[in-house]
Amino acid sequence: MFYYSVDGRICCSPNGELPYEKIACPTRADALFYLMDRSAQNSRASFSPTCAGQLLAESENASALNSTALPQDETDAFLAEYIAADKVRAINLNHPRFTELFTPAAPKRKARINILALGDVGGTMLTGLRLLGGDVVDSIGICDLSPAMSARWEIEANQINYPWNYDSLPPVEVVTPEQLFDCDLFVFVASKGIPPVGSGIKDVRMAQFETNRKIAEHYARMAREAHFKGLWCQVSDPIDPLAKSAYLASNTDENGVFDGKGLLPEQIQGFGLGVMNARAAYYAKKDEARFGQFLTEGRAFGPHGKELVIADSILHYNDTLSCELTEKVVTANLAVRELGFKPYVAPAMSSGAISLLLTLRGEWHYGSVFLGGAFMGCKTRMTAMGQQTECLPLPDALYARIQAAEAALHAIV
Repeated sequence: MFYYSVDGRICCSPNGELPYEKIACPTRADALFYLMDRSAQNSRASFSPTCAGQLLAESENASALNSTALPQDETDAFLAEYIAADKVRAINLNHPRFTELFTPAAPKRKARINILALGDVGGTMLTGLRLLGGDVVDSIGICDLSPAMSARWEIEANQINYPWNYDSLPPVEVVTPEQLFDCDLFVFVASKGIPPVGSGIKDVRMAQFETNRKIAEHYARMAREAHFKGLWCQVSDPIDPLAKSAYLASNTDENGVFDGKGLLPEQIQGFGLGVMNARAAYYAKKDEARFGQFLTEGRAFGPHGKELVIADSILHYNDTLSCELTEKVVTANLAVRELGFKPYVAPAMSSGAISLLLTLRGEWHYGSVFLGGAFMGCKTRMTAMGQQTECLPLPDALYARIQAAEAALHAIV
């Protein structure tokens, strides 16, 4: 490992030919920056590693979640110590904006959230954010194509209050489309053409892709023009392909050429896996004799859709039980539809409000992050040094399912 000083910051790289001042291995540093050489289009511009293999891999893909699939080369003790202390930020030198990444944004005590669209999911999520987010949310902006809908929710949300403590919940205000990216979290909940209850459509999520894709791409270009520095939170379906569509649209110039001048890959995260995990826990509690291990050892991976991967246990993995539990979770929304209702309450709260607040608190949650050109759902969190993904030794059968989900995501967009 070679060490460098870059504008006073301590950096390291396995490449000994970088055009920076070489220095001896330091004895201490406030933070350590690992300089990578990866694809600008198909890799994150920066992240914080949870294991050395995530740094040593030549490219980025689902192997970032599986320590046994990553390079096993030993790194030096100093780098290993700083990885364990969450003090390493990896930076991709091939990204056109890499020089911006040496100075992570200073964390705010409270954040501004702006929500686009206030349908069933958006309105329910707004309610959850106002009720639960007072510790990390400063204020919430709302915008809907219908001015009446925006006005209704401004009235309704601000009339949720505790007696004699009228400033304890974050205020809600209507914003214009031009103000949407004046925030820390932009939450995309816009959706068009949701199949009605009783339509008979099996894959309800993918049925919305083409119409919602155009909307997402429009606002992604707006984010580019606004030089948005916050987090794009993709909540409307199909979550993972729409996150990818927003990423590409934001980073494409007027000639249709990818230039990397829009949203960074790690500035976009899908929020759909939270409810799939919650549904798995629901069914595990219904049949604890067979699925109870999920409640303490289980994990969710992959997209918010039919390629979902539920693992009954990461320690004592049972492929048959895991696939059965996955099927229950994937079809859980259809069970609600068969009762004559739209299944939006649990997604709005588990994937939406709760997961967004965990993100702001820097706590582990489920989200879809950019790994090698696809947004892959996993256990993740935001730290002062960047986005982290959990990395565990995964059973071969489980990892094969995750790779299949990854391939399916690449085939969509």
